[in-house]
Amino acid sequence: MLQQLNGHSSSSHDQSRVSLREDIQEFLSGEAPLHQLDDLTKVNPVTLETVLRCLQARYMVDTFYTNAGCTLVALNPFKPVPGLYSPEMMREYHAASQPQKLKPHIFTVGEQTYRNVKSLIEPVNQSIVVSGESGAGKTWTSRCLMKFYAVVATSPTSWENHKIAERIEQRILNSNPVMEAFGNACTLRNDNSSRFGKFIQLQLNRAQQMTGAAVQTYLLEKTRVACQASSERNFHIFYQICKGASEEERVQWHLPKGSTFSWLPNPERTLEEDCFEVTREAMLHLGIDTRTQNNIFKVLAGLLHLGNVQFADSEDEAQPCQLTEEAKCSVRTSASLLQLPEDMLLETLRIRTIRAGRQQQVFRKACSRAECDTRRDCLAKLVYARLFDWLVLVINSSIYADPDSWTTFIGLLDVYGFESFPDNSLEQLCINYANEKLQQHFVAHYLRAQQEEYAVEGLEWSFVNYQDNQTCLDLIEGSPISICSLINEECRLNRPSSAAQLQTRIESALAGSPCLGHNKLSREPSFVVVHFAGPVRYHTAGLVEKNKDPVPPELTGLLQQSQHSLLTVLFPTDPKEKTQEKPSGQNRTPALTVVSKFKASLEQLLRILQNTTPHYIRCIKPNSQGQPQSFLQEEVLSQLEACGLVETIHISAAGFPIRVSHQNFMERYELLRRLCPRASSSFHNPYSAKEHSEQPPQGEAATLQTLLQDLLHILPALTGTAATPVDSAECTPAPLQCGRTKVFMTDFMLELLENGRTQVLEQCARCIQCGWRQHQHRKQKRQRRAATLIQAAVRSWLTRKHIQRLHTAATVIKHAWQKWRIRMAFLASKELDGLEEKHFSQAHGSPNSSPLPPMQTRLLGAIIRLWPLGLVLANAAVGIHSFQRKLVVHACLQLPSGSSSSSSVQTAQQDQAGVRSIRALPQGSIRFHCRKSPLRYADTCPEPSPFSVTGFNQILLEKHRPIHV
Repeated sequence: MLQQLNGHSSSSHDQSRVSLREDIQEFLSGEAPLHQLDDLTKVNPVTLETVLRCLQARYMVDTFYTNAGCTLVALNPFKPVPGLYSPEMMREYHAASQPQKLKPHIFTVGEQTYRNVKSLIEPVNQSIVVSGESGAGKTWTSRCLMKFYAVVATSPTSWENHKIAERIEQRILNSNPVMEAFGNACTLRNDNSSRFGKFIQLQLNRAQQMTGAAVQTYLLEKTRVACQASSERNFHIFYQICKGASEEERVQWHLPKGSTFSWLPNPERTLEEDCFEVTREAMLHLGIDTRTQNNIFKVLAGLLHLGNVQFADSEDEAQPCQLTEEAKCSVRTSASLLQLPEDMLLETLRIRTIRAGRQQQVFRKACSRAECDTRRDCLAKLVYARLFDWLVLVINSSIYADPDSWTTFIGLLDVYGFESFPDNSLEQLCINYANEKLQQHFVAHYLRAQQEEYAVEGLEWSFVNYQDNQTCLDLIEGSPISICSLINEECRLNRPSSAAQLQTRIESALAGSPCLGHNKLSREPSFVVVHFAGPVRYHTAGLVEKNKDPVPPELTGLLQQSQHSLLTVLFPTDPKEKTQEKPSGQNRTPALTVVSKFKASLEQLLRILQNTTPHYIRCIKPNSQGQPQSFLQEEVLSQLEACGLVETIHISAAGFPIRVSHQNFMERYELLRRLCPRASSSFHNPYSAKEHSEQPPQGEAATLQTLLQDLLHILPALTGTAATPVDSAECTPAPLQCGRTKVFMTDFMLELLENGRTQVLEQCARCIQCGWRQHQHRKQKRQRRAATLIQAAVRSWLTRKHIQRLHTAATVIKHAWQKWRIRMAFLASKELDGLEEKHFSQAHGSPNSSPLPPMQTRLLGAIIRLWPLGLVLANAAVGIHSFQRKLVVHACLQLPSGSSSSSSVQTAQQDQAGVRSIRALPQGSIRFHCRKSPLRYADTCPEPSPFSVTGFNQILLEKHRPIHV
């Protein structure tokens, strides 16, 4: 493989390989960074050895999924991993804005397909092709993907829709255990190997909600019912009914404990798939009631007892074969369970009916022992195949949705993996043929078609050599001569087939094919086909008989006479079939062989896949023993070489996985010109869209080129610090290239463009929000101003009215106060004048009083005469101070300018507040003034103060200290 990739001679190749291994060992000296590589395209150099070491390093740290470009590589852990497939993990990948940034997982592929269906650009149907060898984990992967879609694609809005979605989800999930019980078996390589292919179509409506599903099956290995290889088992359902039936059911189905059956090998092995209750509960959810289940299990028990029917050679060839002693009871039990007449069952198995001649005369001929065994096996295979097809119809009728209720679908293809056993027959040939077709589909879709499309579109691209399996397919299905055509031709010949003769015909007719070989050491007739996964030897013995798959008409007639309710449904009596069973010998059409049927169904499947966007999951089996933490490099290396993984990595690393048509690219990314500083004015012109729609093709190409140039100019602004991955590799082509009809880009470039588009849309949204907020702000400002004006006018009016009321009240109070004050002053002065005159006359008329000194007499007389001046000065404004007051006092008192200190009156100083009393102090104590005034109106005040002395004591007492004369 490495020699083909490098293209050197053998000698130089050995030297380069040694040096390459040294470089790899140096590169892989520390395995710590290897398990951190989530994508195999990041290993350098990309060779089988480096990819193998990377997968091994990740497998040893329980990391089982790795990206390989467009393919997901899945390693089978062979052990349960807690939390790896939990619903929480499913929701985490579904809710992530960029699931590809998370660790590689099958849920990443599932979420990518689900988002592609939801895409508004080109919502197309999706398909996931799960491939790999038997035992690599394909069935488990498909089962987990179905659970993922059932969780993320059922989000209804109403309660009624929620109940419907839950019912659909439950039925879709319950179809898995039923189909695995009836279609899977334990083989040498896998305990739960799918013995049929299935394509599950998950149907989604316009809201991307799962509304139903459909199952299509391919090539059930029905020969396993009657023939099992050594160390292998029959289908799981037979072991389930034998181990899980109750005592009452054992009696009803004639399955006593300890009974042995020829078609039930290795019953002592107990597998996880032998759970009978899970299968029965799933059948109930699918609408198969208990009574129908009982009828199904009766038929299966009847087939087991039919397998114990053994024939002995008859001494007379004209007489039918005899039954052994043990087989008589088995025939009786089988006929009872299938509700067939025992005599008619034996007659059909031992006597063959032949129609010959133009008159279609009927001849009865006893069968040999081998022919009796063949007819017995044919009867069992016919019943089981019809039963399996009926179950598929029941499942589809239970989960299928109305065609008008769904618009898109996601397909899951789970087919049998590549098989190579010591004894390979027609089943393995068909299985490997299907894997060859799927490998060719992958090669044609991704490897070859991608490179050819690059060349047609005129991109700068260096071709990568890859392994093409078209030669092997020409050998198997080519025209006019191939293995399939030769086998079908042997079936049409009216003569017995010989295994050695078939081998000779194949080797002679297809000797020029490089994929055909033969084993000279083999004693049995066989031929070797070199498949993409390796050479396989097929035995020619029994190949033609299996391809014919003959069903004697008397077997069908026997089953149509059964009284069993289920068998009457599986084998209805149709008059058209009777007329078709009797054609003339000359006009008889050739019977459709197994290979022809399988080829037709496979071509139909490939047509469906070609109309979808495929995604690939390559399942790798680390070891053939199924042991965890065991990584056998030789086995894994052969699988890597077989699936062409290295070529996939090369093309994925250097290619353009994203391709968009010119029109869609213009419609989606033209708005990125807003980020370009030199954007053309026509972009902002409202008529530019109309002009663009009317442009000729040359104008559209020029516009596209201009747009690409603008995008390339704004790439630094989009990348920022992330621009390093684009410009780091010198040999890497431009991340964005324009072809003749499409625009090609890398995943990194698509992410940049989407980020830029989101940025522009956010800017537009902010502009709209800013304009709306400005409008709202201006509107609120106007409303606030109007409200302020109204409030100011009201408050002004209320204030004016209040001030007017206060002014009126103050005027009234002022006038009343002034009037009262004048009256009080008048009454006080009148009373004071009369009282002083009385005291004065008494003082002069008293004989006992001593005469006063002349100076005091003069001063007392002046005080008595001039007391009104003191009253005026006491009630005058406080502002009369200093020199002006002094002049007034001197003028009123008429005091001399040069008086002695003993005869002068000390007046108040200029800096003292208020005016001291000009009235002479009374002779004696001052306590008279603290008592109640003798004046009538002395203690009357309109506003008495609790902190001051009332009445005329204000003008008679000093504020600070008395005046010393």
